[in-house]
Amino acid sequence: MVRLVLRRLAWTGPLLFVVSVLCFLLISLVPGDPARTVLGPLAPPEQVEALHRQMGLDRPLTVQYLSWLTDAVHGDLGRSVGTGTAVGPLIASRLAPTLSLILLATLTVGVLGTALGVLSAVRGGPLGRLVDVASVVGLAVPGFWLALVLITWLAVRWRLFPATGYVPFGESPVQWLRSLALPVAATSLAAVTAVAKQTRDSMLDVLSRDFVRVMQANGLSTRSIVYRHALRTAAVPVVALLGVISASLLGATVLIENIFGLPGLGSGAALAAAQHDIPVLQGAVVCYTLIVVVIGLLADLAQAWLDPRVGAR
Repeated sequence: MVRLVLRRLAWTGPLLFVVSVLCFLLISLVPGDPARTVLGPLAPPEQVEALHRQMGLDRPLTVQYLSWLTDAVHGDLGRSVGTGTAVGPLIASRLAPTLSLILLATLTVGVLGTALGVLSAVRGGPLGRLVDVASVVGLAVPGFWLALVLITWLAVRWRLFPATGYVPFGESPVQWLRSLALPVAATSLAAVTAVAKQTRDSMLDVLSRDFVRVMQANGLSTRSIVYRHALRTAAVPVVALLGVISASLLGATVLIENIFGLPGLGSGAALAAAQHDIPVLQGAVVCYTLIVVVIGLLADLAQAWLDPRVGAR
């Protein structure tokens, strides 16, 4: 398992480098002028050129990137074009809502999806067909449409949850959970049905194997066979899928945070892209990459714990 961790960490540096280069190049192709954004459309050309030199935008792209990379290696991600604040603390202040949304959504997907998949595999019949239909419907329903429906019914009409805003956990755990209930629900629907489908198929495959028949012949109870033996074997592909889903939820946070007014990293990245704020956007991409690396590492460790043969490969 130590070798597994070291192998994954060895790829972190090159991955961050490649992602940062691609992000820098793509941002440079986006129409717009950061200096013009700061000074306004009516600013004279002399002020715009002066700000270009001050921000280093008059230098070649390779020089700009190497300058940013040198500072980033030393922990300095630059300063926001719009506000002038340091990018590091700005990203750190927006990290808690995004991580809270991802963690709660992943927990919801894992618990509900696994429970529904195991139940449908054991009982079968209409429940199994319902999981198949729900997996198709869940993937077809757009997350933004579901978010608007949840806001309309549960926040505006019935006033069960707040429509927008975020309450830190340290301020009030109950209000923190209420402020994230609708965003988590809108983010998790399609993923819950996908995990339920994968869990059901994996459980059906494991329950048809010979070692399960041997345990049934020896008189072991169905509960013991399912939850102590079959579920651990069936959980390996489910954990792999859950890791992929957790990483993909990062992309969904950009839209969900804007809809629900969460001051997270996704809404901050969207605002930086609209304002052509290159340092903030570059820092957000690096942070997203690190989160994906951590999610992948945790998924690999979970699979290695469930099946030691995974860690040996």
